[in-house]
Parts: sequence; C-alpha cells; structure tokens
Amino acid sequence: MADASSPEAGWSIHYGGEVIRFVVRSQPQRLRGSIAIHVEPPGRVLVDAPADASRLAILAAVRKRARWVHGHLTGFRRRHTHVLPREYVSGETVIYLGRRYRLKVIPATAAEAAVKLCGSRLEIRSPDTAPASIRGAMETWYRARARTVFAARIDDMLTTLRWKSTRPPMRLQAMKTQWGSCSPTGKITLNPWLVKAPRDCIDYVILHELSHLREHNHSPRFFKLLDRHMPAWRQRKARLDELAEVILNL
Repeated sequence: MADASSPEAGWSIHYGGEVIRFVVRSQPQRLRGSIAIHVEPPGRVLVDAPADASRLAILAAVRKRARWVHGHLTGFRRRHTHVLPREYVSGETVIYLGRRYRLKVIPATAAEAAVKLCGSRLEIRSPDTAPASIRGAMETWYRARARTVFAARIDDMLTTLRWKSTRPPMRLQAMKTQWGSCSPTGKITLNPWLVKAPRDCIDYVILHELSHLREHNHSPRFFKLLDRHMPAWRQRKARLDELAEVILNL
C-alpha cells in the first residue's frame, strides 16, 4: 500500500460511483496535520502532505474534500468536450497572449516560408500546406515567442523580488498537466504553450516558479510569498485553469 513517501505510487478514493486518483507529494517542511489538495488542469489531483502523515490521515483529508475535488474534475471534463481537434487550415482560431487570431495558410516558396502576426491573423507561409507541416511551423513559432516573452517577464519580475537578482536557467518543455516547474538546482522549466495565455496569467506562473527558489515546497511560507507579491494570484490561477483545455490543445 502506498504511503506519503512514495509520490509515484497509486492513491485513490471512491466518490459518487467514481474513482478519484491522486498523487501524494511528501513535504518535510509542511506543518504536522497540514494537508493541501490541488486540482490542476486537465484533471490532475495533487496532495501535499507532511513527511510523517499517515496513510489514514491523507485518505481522510481527501475524502473530506471529495465533493470539491469531484466538482473540479467534472468541470474540467465538461469543458474538454467542447474543444475540437485542430485541422491546421485557414479560418481556424489560434490564441496568443490571450488574444484570438484567425489562421491563414498561404502556399509559398521555401524562400518565402514564414510565420507572423498580421493584424487579426496569424499567417503561415509554407511550401507544404499539409496539416503536419502547418502544425510544425506553428509549434516552432510558439516556442520562439515563448522564449522571448518568458525571458522578458522573468527579468521584469526579478526587479521586485529580494531573493533573486539574476535570471535563473530556463528551458521550455511541452507538458500536458503542468505550466511549469523548478528543479532543486534552481532551473525553471516552463510550458511553451503558456504563451497563449493572457500576460497576467503568465506572470502568475512565473512568480510561482520563482518563489520556489526561496521556498522549494508548497508550505504556508510559499503561499505567503505569492500573497505578498501578487495578491490576486488566486483569481489569475482560476482564469488560467478555465483556459487550460483551449491553451493545451495545440
């Protein structure tokens, strides 16, 4: 049977005729008896528990909030059913920095190949207009824009933080269930598709990861950092969660 020291082990409870599966993250710095539950897009349940938390205590905490967890999971599934698969053809909607643009695919020579915003359109000029080629061009463009936007937002935010003055190492990694992460060595990883979100939501994710350079956990001290530097972070997170299915549907 799983325990709090095995985050990759399978944990689950039953609620409303369904099985709710979750991952437990052991946090030695967390106060005894303090167990936090998070539901992240597109439906991942995370439980942060003190290192000495018993199996029974963790299960009891999740069962106590099972209705709340189930409600969020149901919401994620409901929104996901309305997200149509992309065909990568002219007329489709694409998103960048929270704004919607119309995709325009234009046959062109190899020398003319380019991706750029033109007014209300994202134009992709390519000698190969097959969906796979257009998808590849779009991914490359998003990644390039993400690297530029994220670096600028990190640099701007560092001017307000006392525990870090220089930009930490950053890499991009497409992820299905995370917007970002911070390694124990201080490297920041960000999901390139986050660049489709509004700037204030991007700033929330960046502050979240930069705060891990000070508190590498989700302890009360960590959330106090968020409250101090971004009092409206909960609203921004909620907005980002609402957009998750659209943003992650490249």
